[in-house]
Amino acid sequence: MELEQVSKGNEKGHRGIKRHIKRADSDMTSGSIWRLLITFALPLAAGLLFQQLYNTVDTIVVGKFVGKEALAAVGSTSSIINMLVGLCSGLSMGASVVISQSYGAKDYVRLHDAVHTTILVTIIMSVIATGVGMAIVDPMLTMMSTPDDVFGAAHDYLTIYFAGISGLFIYNMGSAILRAVGDSRRPLYFLIFSAVLNVILDLVFVIVFKMDIAGAAYATIVSQFLSAALVLFVLTRSAGPYAIHWGHLCIKGNILKQVLSIGLPSGVQQGLTSFSNVFVQSYVNAFGSDCMAGWSSYNKLDVYALVPAQSIAMASTTFVGQNYGARKLERARQGVKQALIMSISMTIFLCALLLIFRDQLLTLFTNDSLVIQYGSRFIGMIAPFYFCTCFNQTFAGAMRGIGKAKVPMIVMLSSFVVFRQIFLYVGTKLGGGFVLVSLAYPMGWVVCSIAMYVCYKRSALCHPEKAQFAAADTAKDENVEDAIETADEGIE
Repeated sequence: MELEQVSKGNEKGHRGIKRHIKRADSDMTSGSIWRLLITFALPLAAGLLFQQLYNTVDTIVVGKFVGKEALAAVGSTSSIINMLVGLCSGLSMGASVVISQSYGAKDYVRLHDAVHTTILVTIIMSVIATGVGMAIVDPMLTMMSTPDDVFGAAHDYLTIYFAGISGLFIYNMGSAILRAVGDSRRPLYFLIFSAVLNVILDLVFVIVFKMDIAGAAYATIVSQFLSAALVLFVLTRSAGPYAIHWGHLCIKGNILKQVLSIGLPSGVQQGLTSFSNVFVQSYVNAFGSDCMAGWSSYNKLDVYALVPAQSIAMASTTFVGQNYGARKLERARQGVKQALIMSISMTIFLCALLLIFRDQLLTLFTNDSLVIQYGSRFIGMIAPFYFCTCFNQTFAGAMRGIGKAKVPMIVMLSSFVVFRQIFLYVGTKLGGGFVLVSLAYPMGWVVCSIAMYVCYKRSALCHPEKAQFAAADTAKDENVEDAIETADEGIE
């Protein structure tokens, strides 16, 4: 097969690919919008749910079998972990946008380059993140004013977690590649497997081997490494143009620039937001280990209620990216509207369930009445505002889909970092106490949603004259030609 036929979108060449190659990817540039969003978002939602099982199971096991200090330790480490994970997630978002736009435009040369650049950069980042993560453990715990009765356990958990963080990085990036071409099912299957394994290992390491909080950390990193191995195996054995050919790994400067221009703003935004949450955690820590444990328990329930907003926003990024690449702006706008309606409906439903059954759910983590009381108060103050996240997440996802990642970065940093810290500092000086700390997150969501709506209405999606499309790369590349020919031979 001639490379020009593939990269230019030759009709005969495309029919040949579709006829011979059975792939799990999905073209979102035609067909029912709501059905495509739902079928794509459901595996993402399930994936997010199972991904949350890692820390949730850790929390339940250490809370029930180790103690409330260990429960507080696991919960207080989330902000520190998310600083580095957020950076990786942002870069995977950038890679996903570049790949989804290339896929929508049928530009398989650019798609191939993006995949191989992304994988090599991820491997390099994993090594750096491991070293940096282990080095910042004690300074960050000290910065959060972590109480002495929690410090040791938190130190052990974080050190082990960062030692194995490369598994999480590689899984997230590999899954982003598959989702960018419309395959959200296989990443889910691998995540289910690793989540179930994590549950088993948690029980064995903590209860049977008496490894306490270290056992929970080891269970997590072993499970993450296996999920990473599975996603790499699928990409290596894939017959599609997005397959990994290990001999082709290299960093293409133009691709890396595009990935960074989209992903770095998102990564910086997530990383800095998590860093600012370290200071929010310090406000919670000031109320003692009981409040810390209650906050930890609330956070493990909170993440499940936010799954619809997150998964549908991720689906809208791929949907908008593919349709923007195919220059179907009206269809992209309709996708954003339908995504918003679905997100709000499901979030309100889950919020109601959480408010009604909050005390029963909190007993999953602890039987301590004071811890449950704190957790219940956090839910009552914050949960009614969950629907606000649907607006900022969906509009941010759409903006990233068209390659304008700097806008969500600026808006979210302004709302989640600057505004939130000012709100907490001023409110604390005025004697706001527990109520003010609880409202810091919801007020940031409200401000962010209003600002993101304004930015979306001014974007190229609503003003087509502002649209800028990437030109197809029609240059011959021997490595790409070999990759495509290898895929064809493997199927035929």
